Amino acid sequence: MEYKDYYKILGVSRDATQEEIKKAYRRLARKYHPDVRPGDKEAEEKFKEISEAYEVLSDPEKRKKYDQFGAYWKQYQQTGGASGGISWEEFLRQTAGAQQGGGGYRVYTTSAEDLGDLFGEDFRFSDFFEYLFGGGPRRKARPRKGEDYQATITITLEEAFHGTERTIAVQGEKIRIKIRPGIQDGQQLKISGKGAPGYQGGPRGDLYITVKILPHERFRRQGDDLYTEVTVDLYTAVLGGEVMLTTLDGKKVKLKVPSGTQPGTTLKLRKLGMPKYRAPKQRGDLYVKINVQIPTRLTDEERQLFEQLAQLHRTKG
Repeated sequence: MEYKDYYKILGVSRDATQEEIKKAYRRLARKYHPDVRPGDKEAEEKFKEISEAYEVLSDPEKRKKYDQFGAYWKQYQQTGGASGGISWEEFLRQTAGAQQGGGGYRVYTTSAEDLGDLFGEDFRFSDFFEYLFGGGPRRKARPRKGEDYQATITITLEEAFHGTERTIAVQGEKIRIKIRPGIQDGQQLKISGKGAPGYQGGPRGDLYITVKILPHERFRRQGDDLYTEVTVDLYTAVLGGEVMLTTLDGKKVKLKVPSGTQPGTTLKLRKLGMPKYRAPKQRGDLYVKINVQIPTRLTDEERQLFEQLAQLHRTKG
């Protein structure tokens, strides 16, 4: 019965964190999964092996038992095993004694004949796993949910405003993704039952879609509010007036600029922002920053008029 180094199988160190173990398993599972490499017997065996390693190392109790008991098993192998003149019963007695002195774990004692029954071809896990965790050769692994899939969809800000749809392919199956108006950048959608197939008859995993929204050339989003800028001439800023503004959904609105508006002033247009997710009839606000364009080429007459205004202003002051 061969000792298996589960850490080596997953390619992680013995002090790896649970997150590192999970990432390593997912990476290898995507590479060797039977759905990815159908008909590849070598890949299938490799997938079973990494699944076995993950089954142990992802469970703190199993991992602890493996770290302690597995070390004794490797020690037994290094002596030459049964072929080196050491019987299974003797090895079990030595291991049981060590366990009683250390962690007090249960040791499943058996005879050499019983151990011979451990070898078979229709097991989910190796003989080492079944013996180490007391499963026995006739115990089948419990059904487990399949791994979740992750995907990313990129949309425009206009699509986030109006809502949109995308179609993606998962394991050859086309899935239509409906995106509601008002979705946020980085928001995740869950499609149940569209992940990897389950194990031993377990349910399929889920599909998680992360939505990324492209930057817009004129509008910046913050929550459900939108921010933009408009440039007005000096005369409109001083005297006041109106400018036409096109909203994100293409509508033309009049923006009233009060007289004496200073550069950098922000004006608020209520309910002209993004629709709220799941409540599209409610909307955020639109904030408009005013930039003032200063004339650079003045005629002689304009310069004289500005000088007269400046003189009047100084006199008034």
